[in-house]
Amino acid sequence: MTTSTPATSSADMQRRARLGSFIGTTIEWYDFYLYGTAAALVFPHLFFPSYSPLTGTLLALLTYSAGFIARPLGGVIMGHFGDRIGRKAMLVSSLMIMGVATTLIGVLPTFAVAGILAPILLLVLRIVQGFGVGGEWGGAVLVAVEHAPPSRRGLFGAWPQAGVPAGLLLANGVFMSLTLTLSDEAFMTWGWRVGFLASSVMIAIGLLIRLKMEETPDFQKAKDDGHIAKFPIVEVFRKQWKQVLLAVGIKMSQNAIFYIITVFALTYVTTVLELPRSVALIGVLAASVVSMFTILFFGRLSDEYGRRRVYLIGAVLSALFAFPFFLLMDTKSSLLIWASIVIGLVFHDLMYGPQAAFMSELFEPELRYTGASVGYQVASLLAGGLSPVLAVLLLGLADNRPWPVALYMVGLSVITIIATFFSPETHRGNRRRGNPGSADFPSAGQSNAHDAGNVLTSRS
Repeated sequence: MTTSTPATSSADMQRRARLGSFIGTTIEWYDFYLYGTAAALVFPHLFFPSYSPLTGTLLALLTYSAGFIARPLGGVIMGHFGDRIGRKAMLVSSLMIMGVATTLIGVLPTFAVAGILAPILLLVLRIVQGFGVGGEWGGAVLVAVEHAPPSRRGLFGAWPQAGVPAGLLLANGVFMSLTLTLSDEAFMTWGWRVGFLASSVMIAIGLLIRLKMEETPDFQKAKDDGHIAKFPIVEVFRKQWKQVLLAVGIKMSQNAIFYIITVFALTYVTTVLELPRSVALIGVLAASVVSMFTILFFGRLSDEYGRRRVYLIGAVLSALFAFPFFLLMDTKSSLLIWASIVIGLVFHDLMYGPQAAFMSELFEPELRYTGASVGYQVASLLAGGLSPVLAVLLLGLADNRPWPVALYMVGLSVITIIATFFSPETHRGNRRRGNPGSADFPSAGQSNAHDAGNVLTSRS
């Protein structure tokens, strides 16, 4: 495995990179998850009112999943330009795309006003959202990781990851506040729109922060050395296709489990358990608060003990907890439901904390935005967007019994365990190396491709 000492940023720029990636990611995922919460609780009634509750929910979740279909395209296009012209420009673009789409959802007519045109427009805007967020992750994590000191890339990469539960917290917090302060009639008439319209203000704040950020040292060095790829998407599949496959497998379980816990659980609690929506929302809110800290902790832990070790522990614990998760939910005890959601997300965070550094360290700088984005977003399409829909279908086939959903979670965890096992250790850990100032991270013209290939060959 190659070892290098890339250029590092000043302490002030490192701080700005952490803050900018965290705040921007929080806003982007607020937009994205606001839709997920609305799809589970509101959109079935407003955009698909002529169907049964289960069918209406399924159709609303299908529009939710459509955003995931556009994510790989966003990852490819923004990854291409992120590897060609820089990380910063794509981060600004993705934030603007998400903000416009989310604000427009807030002014959409419902089915009662516009008929079939309403769900069609909803679907189109959701696809635009997906395209924007498809380019967000790769840029945000690279700004953080490529500005980081070599011994702190796990922690720095965890900052934009922590923006995900922060965005989820914000989205669900807005919805819960509105449901608690407004009557059902007011909420369903206009209250649900408030969160979407508020996005325009937050996007303006995010843009101001991101425009003040600088380009990363790794990209600037690759540019100065003439290592900019002409066609990154072609080269990443020609030179580093094994890393792309590993990245997809690494992501599968983490992504599916997250959306089952945070999106499908809302439907399960309100439709199957017939409990108030506030029970599920409080659980997700509590888990989001905890996750903001556990993601950072586990990212830091991967700096000390290695990415692969921490990630494997998370995948195994997530598989073991799949059935107990639903057993706790089925008690209908609010406390146990909240506990199941919190515990499930903590196990998930063992994977999500180190993930940004783990996946970005697989790729060389000139292909890193494209490679990491494609791996991440393809897995998001296969496991993330489809998971709530498949979970609802499996639930219906099993007469509202959740065991097939738990089995599905276990199956995807096995895929992630296998992919992580065959992945190279991209950072052996400061304690294990005895040198906190060095880490295995390829510089321009170098890669971990050789090591990934050796690992795959030796273990196949």
